[in-house]
Amino acid sequence: MNKDFPRIITFLRKERDLSQKQVAADMGISQALLSHYEKGIRECGLDFLVKTAEYYEVSCDYLLGRTVQRSVAAISIDDIPDNNEISHIKGNVINQINKKLLMNTTSVIFDLLAQIGSKKLTNAVSNYLMSAEYVIFRTIYSSEKSNSQAMFSVDSKRYRNLCSASMILDLEMINELIENQELLLSLSPDTISTYFEKGASSLFNLIQYSERNIRGIYTGKK
Repeated sequence: MNKDFPRIITFLRKERDLSQKQVAADMGISQALLSHYEKGIRECGLDFLVKTAEYYEVSCDYLLGRTVQRSVAAISIDDIPDNNEISHIKGNVINQINKKLLMNTTSVIFDLLAQIGSKKLTNAVSNYLMSAEYVIFRTIYSSEKSNSQAMFSVDSKRYRNLCSASMILDLEMINELIENQELLLSLSPDTISTYFEKGASSLFNLIQYSERNIRGIYTGKK
């Protein structure tokens, strides 16, 4: 199957405090076969994958480690543009969906920062995100050579490298502040879904899309 499947089915069973014997009986297989599945010694068939998803009430994608969201990872209604928005769109609708993914996920991040209550951490995260948006906007703006550069004070040949350096420093500060933070939040996909009903779907989809892109970098399939 894959390297994640054995780990996840073992975790789900232990999370529910179930024995291999009980789960095997419920699934209609031998305990020895379930043990082989959990250890990754044998690969299961599609029927067992689907049955396991139904048994633990999770998606097949979750069992395969393709998403951190236990239920079916689909774009929620909050991630889809309204009809009146679509009527004014000249570009692809996917642009609006991606926009909502980013906006909703940013809202989740800042809600979490508000709960942590560290002004320094919030400022560092804000600086990091603003630098990313700055460099993207300026790159798009400057793609037309005749556009005036009067609104920018940083040299056009240096701003990308300087922004990258600034973001690296911000990330180091974020890591240091988090490491020194006495009280952080206890989170899981389930608690995130509960506390951030509107933003959770966007967050989970953003994680899935981002990790797909990241994996593409070192597999050469990006």
